[in-house]
Amino acid sequence: MPHLTIQATPNVSVERPETLLKVLNQALWQSGHFGKPTDIKARILPIDSFLVGVEDDEQEYGFIYAHLKLMSGRDTIVRNQLAEILVAAINNEIASDQSGRAALQICVEVEEISAIYHKKMLE
Repeated sequence: MPHLTIQATPNVSVERPETLLKVLNQALWQSGHFGKPTDIKARILPIDSFLVGVEDDEQEYGFIYAHLKLMSGRDTIVRNQLAEILVAAINNEIASDQSGRAALQICVEVEEISAIYHKKMLE
């Protein structure tokens, strides 16, 4: 744990998806809140259809959404710090890749995972 899921609208440029994931995982690891680097799992899921607001027919707005799921036990201050770390890392990594065609929102949600969570390592 944790699990990080990234979604970006098609009008947001993520030139190097693997690099973005690596940067985000490194930022989470450097926070000092996780036991080992291999505990951090990240993925990017595509968004085929989206709408921002009610009349964005020209898709002038786009977003990148990061959803971080953690085991319970971290207080609100730590969860907020992790969200801030992810916002900063996403901004630093992709801001220069944007064309300026779409106004970009960076959104991060940090959530505790259900107490019922099972994991098995196959080696």
